[in-house]
Amino acid sequence: MERIVVGVDGSDESKKALHWAAEAARLRKGALEIVTVYSPPFVPRGVMNAGQIEEILNAPVHEAEQVLQKFAGEVEGVETVRTYAVANANPAHALIRHSREAAMLVVSARGLGAFRRLVLGSVSQQVAQHAECPVVIIRPEEE
Repeated sequence: MERIVVGVDGSDESKKALHWAAEAARLRKGALEIVTVYSPPFVPRGVMNAGQIEEILNAPVHEAEQVLQKFAGEVEGVETVRTYAVANANPAHALIRHSREAAMLVVSARGLGAFRRLVLGSVSQQVAQHAECPVVIIRPEEE
């Protein structure tokens, strides 16, 4: 079964990439893999009790799982949908790893945060250069 991988970050642009990837998976009768990346927060020592620290550390995991659950819930007509929340990774590197033996990798041209793009470089640009399968980049609609 062909695997179509899509990277999401919760943005409207990544939702467009999800819908495009879901249609590709439907047409190919393939599996859809939805991937998101989250980073654990920095927690200074001695400032909070153990319960507060655990809550802060778990917040990004829960947020990533909520994004995946919401986005997976929008997929219709695809027999197999898998979700992956990848911890503490460069988004491009995580998607490139998931591109191994995939039929296609789908990403949006823009996601959350212009500052992140400035610091990390464009995820879509990095996966286009290094993915191990064909890459589809969903560009934003012209305003």
